[in-house]
Amino acid sequence: MYYYRRGETVLASLLPDLPLEPAERPAAGSPGIFLIDRDPAAGRASFCVSDPRQLTARAEDVSWLDPARMGTAVPALPRRIQRSIDARLLRAVNIRHPRWEELLDPARRQPVGKRRVNLLAVGDVGSTLLTALKLLGGDCIERIGVCDLNEKAVSRWVAELGQVSWPWAYDALPDVVPAAQEDLFQCDVFLFAATKGVPPVGGGVRDVRMAQFGANRPLVERYARQAREAGFRGLFIVLSDPVDPLCKAAYLASNRGADGRWDGQGLRAEQIQGFGLGVMNARAAYFAKQDPRFRSFLADGRSFGPHGAGLVIANSLSHYDDSLSQELTELVSTANLRIRELGYKPYVAPAISSGAMQLLLTLRGEWHCASVCLGNVWFGVRNRFASAGLEIETASLPAALFDRLRATERDLLEIL
Repeated sequence: MYYYRRGETVLASLLPDLPLEPAERPAAGSPGIFLIDRDPAAGRASFCVSDPRQLTARAEDVSWLDPARMGTAVPALPRRIQRSIDARLLRAVNIRHPRWEELLDPARRQPVGKRRVNLLAVGDVGSTLLTALKLLGGDCIERIGVCDLNEKAVSRWVAELGQVSWPWAYDALPDVVPAAQEDLFQCDVFLFAATKGVPPVGGGVRDVRMAQFGANRPLVERYARQAREAGFRGLFIVLSDPVDPLCKAAYLASNRGADGRWDGQGLRAEQIQGFGLGVMNARAAYFAKQDPRFRSFLADGRSFGPHGAGLVIANSLSHYDDSLSQELTELVSTANLRIRELGYKPYVAPAISSGAMQLLLTLRGEWHCASVCLGNVWFGVRNRFASAGLEIETASLPAALFDRLRATERDLLEIL
C-alpha cells in the first residue's frame, strides 16, 4: 500500500511512484480516497467502493454486478481500508481522468439540503412528472424550474402548480418557476424530458423507444454540450426514450472538444443517469401481485437493463427461476402495448414510477432504479449515492441470469 499527499488530503493507492508527494500511513483512521488507474473515457471518474476487486479491475462492465465474476483476485488491503469499504466510506478516484483533482474537494461532491431542479419540456411525461414532484418533493426540492419551446405551456404550469398548496402551510411544497434556456444549468439536477415526437397510437411501431433514438439523439447532445459550456457539476437525468443509449450519447457529446476528440472536460459518467427502469420494476411488481407464480419478485426480485428491448427481470435473486423470469420479463416488456391497444399513450406510470419516484429516492440518498455507467454502456441497475459517491448494488448472480445480462450488454454496445 502506498500513501500520497495532495494539499491536506492523504490518499491511498496500490500504485507505486505516482507523481505526487509521498506520505506516511496515517497514525489513525483511514484515507477516504483511493487512487486507481484505468481508461478515463470508459467508466466513472469516481465511485463508492463496495468490493476490493473494484480497485484492481482494468475495466468496468456488467461483471461489476457480481464481483466474483470480475476475473481479478481480491487484493490484500490493510484492515482499516477494508473497514472503510465495508462502511461504504471509501471513494475511488481515477487519476487518469483530466479533472481528477476536482474530485478530492468535498465541496465538489453531491450537495446537501434541498436541491434546485430544472425540467426541460412539459409534454405528457414532463407535466405528469412535474405534478408528482410538486406534490411529493417538499422535503428535498427547493424549487423546480420549467423550460419549454411553448412559452404558454410554461406559463400554464407555473400558474397551475403555483396555485397548489396545503392550506396554512404555504411553503411546504417546492415552488415552480420559469427557467430560461440560457439558465438551464443553474441548478443541481437537470431533467431532460424533451422529445421530437412519439409514434402515434396504432401506428404499427412495436419498439417505439428505438424509433425515437434517431430523433432524440441530436436533442440530448445539444443540451449535453450546453452542460459542458456551463461547467455543470450536478446530475444530468435523461427521461426521454431510449434512455440508455441517450445517456451514452450525452456523455460522448459533452466530452468532445473542438477537434471532436474525447477530452474529459464535460459531464463525468457518474453525473448522468437514465430514468427508465423504475416503471419496469413497478410493472413486474404489478404482475407479481396478480399471479402467485411471480410472488417471489415482491420479496427479492430485481430488474436490470434497458427500458425496452433487452430488459431483464429476475423473479428472485435467492431462488432464481429462468423460465419464470423470462415469462415475467415478456409481460413487463409488452405492458405498454396493452395501454396503446386501449387507444392511449402509456406515459403516466413511466413519468411517476421511472421519473418522480426515482428522482426523489436519488435526492434522499436511497436505493433506486436507474441506468448508470458500466464501462461503455449505461445499464439499468439498483444504485444509490452514498457519501463516498455512486454505489451500484452487487450480489451473487446465478449463471443463467448473468448470461442474460451479458447478452443485454452486447445489444447495447451495438446501438452506440
